[in-house]
Amino acid sequence: MPFLSFLIPLLRLAHRPARKLFDQDGGGRVHDPLVDRVQITRTVLGVLATLALYYVYGSDGDLEDQASESAAQLIVTPVLLLIAGPVVIALFIRYAPAERRRLLRSRLSVPAKTVGWYVLTVAVLAATVWLISANPGMLEGLHGVWLFVAAVPALVLVLWGLPFFFLASAYVARSAFNTAYVHAALPAVLTVVLVWIIAVFNATGSGMPNGPLWAQLCSLFGGPLSVTGLSLWELYRLRTRHGVTIRG
Repeated sequence: MPFLSFLIPLLRLAHRPARKLFDQDGGGRVHDPLVDRVQITRTVLGVLATLALYYVYGSDGDLEDQASESAAQLIVTPVLLLIAGPVVIALFIRYAPAERRRLLRSRLSVPAKTVGWYVLTVAVLAATVWLISANPGMLEGLHGVWLFVAAVPALVLVLWGLPFFFLASAYVARSAFNTAYVHAALPAVLTVVLVWIIAVFNATGSGMPNGPLWAQLCSLFGGPLSVTGLSLWELYRLRTRHGVTIRG
């Protein structure tokens, strides 16, 4: 397919820098392949379960609305991290032993730089899209080399920038702005806080399945409870397999 032959290389080009910037190694981060596999499995099963509930019982909105809502959550997650993250990190460092607080604070530069790169990505992409949409005829008076010089960078920024933005948002949601560099347990703690904040927003929103009460409860609390359980298991493995505790 011509579209896929064009899309896949574009995603690869966007994926490498997105992962390098928003999913960094080093610091206090601990790699656990089993946790990574279980997280991916939970995500896939969660998507399938959600689709099954909406397919069997339906909802006030169609599947397109649900897909749009899921995409919106992917974009909103970094915003919520920017709001709630500093509070959680400050409390996390305050809870740590006094002799470790200075070390943890010294590692905050990496998450801060990650936030800066993400904000810069959003700003550049938003400015480019706004410039093109607000001035649709700005290229009409250009010809030859000047048209090429103006059109190609704008086209690259949009075609490459949009996949890069969504991949960056996905990695930010996974790594919590590289907070594992500060402490290996921080992403799990932030994930638990964040998933329940999103659950509160979902509880006050619409689009619940039209089926019985148990289906609605599964739709609302299944994700947060499974993510919380997985995060607690991740913290348990950090403590028992890698010797990393929240206060250690």
